[in-house]
Amino acid sequence: MAVQEVLSGMPWWVKWVAIPLIAIVVFGGLIATVIGFVIGLLFKVLLFAALVGGLVYLVRKFKGSSANSSHSEW
Repeated sequence: MAVQEVLSGMPWWVKWVAIPLIAIVVFGGLIATVIGFVIGLLFKVLLFAALVGGLVYLVRKFKGSSANSSHSEW
């Protein structure tokens, strides 16, 4: 017996309201954990990119402003 056969005789509110609510109650903690992990990872990636960009900016700024430095040092 397929899921479609079981759900075909049910009212619309069972398919579109009750079953998703039950899934959220049962798997809500897991869903929140996964979403929290993804958001935290995205924040860390953006923070890393900003810090690397700032470091590159500072190195270029101070390297270009120093009179004694030459491009052959690197």
